[in-house]
Amino acid sequence: MNVFIIGITGGVGGLLAQKLRSRGAAVHGLVRRDDQQAQVTAQGVNARVGDLASMSADELAAALGDIDVIVFSAGSNGGSREITKAIDGDGVAKAIEAARVAGVDRFVLVSVLPESWRERDLGEEVEYYFAVKKSADIALTRSDLDWLILRPSLLLDEPGIGTVSLGPAEFHGQIARDDVAETLAELLHEPRIGRQILELNTGSTPIRNAVQANVREP
Repeated sequence: MNVFIIGITGGVGGLLAQKLRSRGAAVHGLVRRDDQQAQVTAQGVNARVGDLASMSADELAAALGDIDVIVFSAGSNGGSREITKAIDGDGVAKAIEAARVAGVDRFVLVSVLPESWRERDLGEEVEYYFAVKKSADIALTRSDLDWLILRPSLLLDEPGIGTVSLGPAEFHGQIARDDVAETLAELLHEPRIGRQILELNTGSTPIRNAVQANVREP
């Protein structure tokens, strides 16, 4: 399997790269700087330098090369409107078009649970972030790609526990990035799961079993 990760220097993207390589996959990714390229190359990743916010869809398609699937895990995490629009909005649209140009059919998007942080008093920029994320989800579902959207709960930097709750609708809680990355790796190795939106929370089901439970039999 040849996987291209947009967001490979992020928390989930970096962990996913490690897990995929341990399974024998060839991993490629987009980084913004030469020093990042050197760092991920040392980890066995074929990194291309480019700025998602400024490059064209054709330029991104050229960077993809001969791959099987795109994983889009980049995100602004509710920063300024300009960054949110450039990455979470226009960035996803650009990647969808690049996939078409490059002839890549499979596209996995890491999104966000719509209920995230609703117990808090959110500022305008964070509300804008959620609106842009939802628009990106809709754009991908309306494409002709073999898409998959994963919406994890609040992400934590702590060891994974190897068990989750995964399905079309889940409660919003919190989950280790390591468990999100492991779930993504398992989903990428299950070709029968496609054109689905899955939500992910901490839970008691082993990750492999949770993924298999969401396979749609013909």
